[in-house]
Amino acid sequence: MKDKIMNGLINVSTSMSTQKYMVVIKNAFTKMLPVIIIGSFGSLFSNLICSTKEGALSLANIHGLEWLSNFSGIFDAVNYATMNLFAIIAVCVISYELCSYYKYKDKITSMIISLGCYVSLCARQVSMTLENGDVVTIADALSKNFTGVQGLFLAMILAIVVTEFFIKLSSIEKLKIKMPSSVPSNIAEAFSTIIPGLIVMFVVSIVGNGFELITGISVFDIVSMCIQKPLTGILTGLPGYLLVFFMTTLLWFFGIHGTQVLKPVYQSVLLAAIVENADNIANGIPATNILNEGFRTCFSIMGGAGCTIGLIFAILVFSKREDYRSIVKLAIPCSIFNINEPIIFGLPIVLNPILGIPFMLAPIVSATIAYFLTQVGLGTALSVVTPFTTPVLLNAFINSNGHIGTVIVQLICIIAVFIVYSPFVIACNKMEEGHK
Repeated sequence: MKDKIMNGLINVSTSMSTQKYMVVIKNAFTKMLPVIIIGSFGSLFSNLICSTKEGALSLANIHGLEWLSNFSGIFDAVNYATMNLFAIIAVCVISYELCSYYKYKDKITSMIISLGCYVSLCARQVSMTLENGDVVTIADALSKNFTGVQGLFLAMILAIVVTEFFIKLSSIEKLKIKMPSSVPSNIAEAFSTIIPGLIVMFVVSIVGNGFELITGISVFDIVSMCIQKPLTGILTGLPGYLLVFFMTTLLWFFGIHGTQVLKPVYQSVLLAAIVENADNIANGIPATNILNEGFRTCFSIMGGAGCTIGLIFAILVFSKREDYRSIVKLAIPCSIFNINEPIIFGLPIVLNPILGIPFMLAPIVSATIAYFLTQVGLGTALSVVTPFTTPVLLNAFINSNGHIGTVIVQLICIIAVFIVYSPFVIACNKMEEGHK
């Protein structure tokens, strides 16, 4: 029975981790992560250095340093130039990654065609309400609803569809404009993609605008209503979030890198949630998405997958097994930076039900506690994302823009996962004594 379950999980995880679109999306978001971190730090520095809000932990609130508030525009510009161009960046990077997957050479043209197709589906005017109640429409403007996270799923889908279509058409010799041999090769190559690019852009524009004329609903709105909002609702709701991260630890239990396998499923949604929070903070609006990428790094992988920081403390306090204590002492330097493969494969946790049970329970307990303590106001919804290797407590402080209550919440979660692991570590002692 165990072999059947293990083989089934291996087959599913292998299929997911090798499926080309999953690989492309995962690689694309890995490449975009530095941009998101840079934008997050723009928001962080704006709040820690320039904010003059009453009670805010900010240098500008210190008497004599009020002048620092004048520099908020610098940090806000960095945040805007990254977070509010998220969909635009995603279109280009996903197209590039899919070209790389196929080993297609003309990646730049594919990126440009994909971006052009995306913009062709966006409304090219912005309506705004003035203070007196009048509504004015600004022509030839692109709303941040299309350039920011709200357009992310359309950007992802369109980048894949357009790039696939463009690459296939580019391989048809009859569609290539042939230039004389005297023409430089770079110019000849550029002309060879004109007809495929023309076909792709016109088809997308015709389909998109035709759909809107017939239905009265734009492609952007239909993707948002039918795909983005339901998926976001599932993964930024507590039950769906807990299920996803239970599955990551279950895969780890069978020796499969659950984080990498499921990353394409959750990463885009959680990153979009924190980008939206950062945008709200930059505009003076409270962040509302509790479950996001910053939350994941702070409360679901403390010490690594399975929140094994609790296991480390439990072994150091309760374990009488020298092998466990020796492995943990060697693994501490890695665990400080949330890397715990030495523990997962060294103790091991893999296929070890005594340690596997708390390994799967600990992240659920931690995330649930953090979620409800944030809801009641002890913690705050996070709006900054740091690399997953940022040590605990420091990541909670940075990701929350210096909110001490969130650091306290993380401390409570560390204690909670320590309590979860402790009975099982004690049980390991009794098993060892029984073997002797």
